[in-house]
Amino acid sequence: MSETILIKVKDVMKKKFDMVEGVATVRQALSLMQHVETKCLIVDKKHEFDEYGIVVIGDIASHVLAENRSPDRVSIYEVMTKPAVTVHPDMDIRHASALFARLGLSRAPVVDHGKVIGIVSHTDMVMKGLLKLV
Repeated sequence: MSETILIKVKDVMKKKFDMVEGVATVRQALSLMQHVETKCLIVDKKHEFDEYGIVVIGDIASHVLAENRSPDRVSIYEVMTKPAVTVHPDMDIRHASALFARLGLSRAPVVDHGKVIGIVSHTDMVMKGLLKLV
């Protein structure tokens, strides 16, 4: 009987990410972005009963760049997805990958006890996790 290897989301996630306010303009948010490798921005909650949002670079490309809109005149809340689909840090990466595939996601915030603790992407799961499973 073979042993099942469990690789959790927290084992492959990126721990550094950028959080912005929804009222920021796209230019402001991008100028504050320090962790470009995540290819996304997490939109902070307005209050404790609110939900997190997410803006992936593709959203900005589609809704600002491709539509020839000014990044100074478009707010993050206009291009974000809210509520963001989140994953738990202890989720098996196989389940997270299946969730991403079913919902058409490329990345998601990792949330523990109501706080974002990281970002996980398909790339993270494949490049950091898949080879350990085989």
